[in-house]
Amino acid sequence: MSDLIFVGRKREIEGLNALFQRKSANLAVIRGRRRIGKSRLVEEFAKGKQFYVFSGIPPVEGTTAQSQRDVFAKQLGDQLGMPGIRLDDWSTLFTLLSRQTQKGNVVILFDEISWMGSKDPTFIGKLKNAWDLEFQKNPNLVLILCGSVSTWIEKNIIKSTALYGRISHYVTLEELPLGDCNKLLDLKGFRGSIYEKFKILSVSGGVPWYLQQINAKLNSDDNIKNLCFQKDGLLFKEYDLIFHDLFEKRSEIYKPIVEALASGSKELSQLAKEIAYPLSGTLTSYLDDLIQSGFIARDYTWIVKSGMPSRLSHYRLSDNYLRFYLKYVRPNKAKIEKGDFNDINIDQLPGWKPILSLQFENLVIKNRNKILGKLGIKPEDVVADSPFFQRKTVKMKGCQIDYLIQTRFNTLFACEIKFSQSELKSDVVAEMKEKLNRLSLPRQFSCWPVLIHVNGVEDPVIDQAYFTEIIDFAEFLEA
Repeated sequence: MSDLIFVGRKREIEGLNALFQRKSANLAVIRGRRRIGKSRLVEEFAKGKQFYVFSGIPPVEGTTAQSQRDVFAKQLGDQLGMPGIRLDDWSTLFTLLSRQTQKGNVVILFDEISWMGSKDPTFIGKLKNAWDLEFQKNPNLVLILCGSVSTWIEKNIIKSTALYGRISHYVTLEELPLGDCNKLLDLKGFRGSIYEKFKILSVSGGVPWYLQQINAKLNSDDNIKNLCFQKDGLLFKEYDLIFHDLFEKRSEIYKPIVEALASGSKELSQLAKEIAYPLSGTLTSYLDDLIQSGFIARDYTWIVKSGMPSRLSHYRLSDNYLRFYLKYVRPNKAKIEKGDFNDINIDQLPGWKPILSLQFENLVIKNRNKILGKLGIKPEDVVADSPFFQRKTVKMKGCQIDYLIQTRFNTLFACEIKFSQSELKSDVVAEMKEKLNRLSLPRQFSCWPVLIHVNGVEDPVIDQAYFTEIIDFAEFLEA
């Protein structure tokens, strides 16, 4: 069992526990990006129950269908006290497992299912037969198929005709909310300031495993340096592993997409041109895979007057770790491998503060529900909300708002997001006024400026009473 700290995931645990109230066997699917805590969630859910864990092995060169069966057989033998099992057929392995799990509350986890079954085209069919004929005999059994959000899982499990109608529960595991991230850091013993914590979160996002790697005895900069700017750093090596896990041989198709987006959001036509790929449905499907994986987002702008989406949309790199790696770590890869970053103070690196500001902005957008709640806006009243961009035309100036909310009451909330080590000065007011002067606002619409910050604002900002709401994002860490 894992010794990793477990926090949050209350809704997911409740959903899994509810399966045992159905008095019938249940087949569930859990998926999510690498390091998001899928296996750890199942371990927590399985406490107090019979628990059997099987994991596929990475499909490196030389891995065969029999290699996967041999590993499964060894794991089965170790857990059943029957060492030395060696079988060359999935049906026999599934039958042997099912006969040992016919009584009591049982949880079975097939982890890294795409690795386990990808080498054998008969794997899913044999699993389907075993489920229908064997596993379902125990009404208190939950079989969980778990893996990264990959194209294999989508094709062979989610949209599989063999498993159609048999899967009763789906979980797509997302990043931890801010409050749970803070709790995890506290349980790790990290005692840095709010600003220090947000620096870590700006690099890691809410990915639990990344937060587990934090050394509580070091400050945020030293932790980031050790993880990202050392040749043996865990997050220095993570990038290639992510794409190998998710897309295997097709990773070379997806990498250019995210690498192009590292320089900023792009329209579909811009992206296609930059990566020299035909503007087609195939490219759109690749982008959809990356959206489903949680690595990129598609931000639609809209026509404020009608609230209807416009044809203009931008693709944005939304995963904080990928953004940070591609923007700041990868360009320095050769220097890092030579050890040139071993003794530097990363806070003094060129462009360090601007990149953290961009990372923080992304973190806020990912937790936009917190902003809506603070402003007292009900989700059902939101017409549209997203980073907003207005293309320059003959009649209209170009404009970009960090985060814009439009409600059904013809009200706009324009949010300016700032990440600063010191209190914000009054020039933030002039900056926001300039942005809103460029925004094309229809008649009978009102626009309310909102400031989102971390380390406070100076009195002159408050005294001007320009911002409708000044939100200290730090308060959401305690939620």
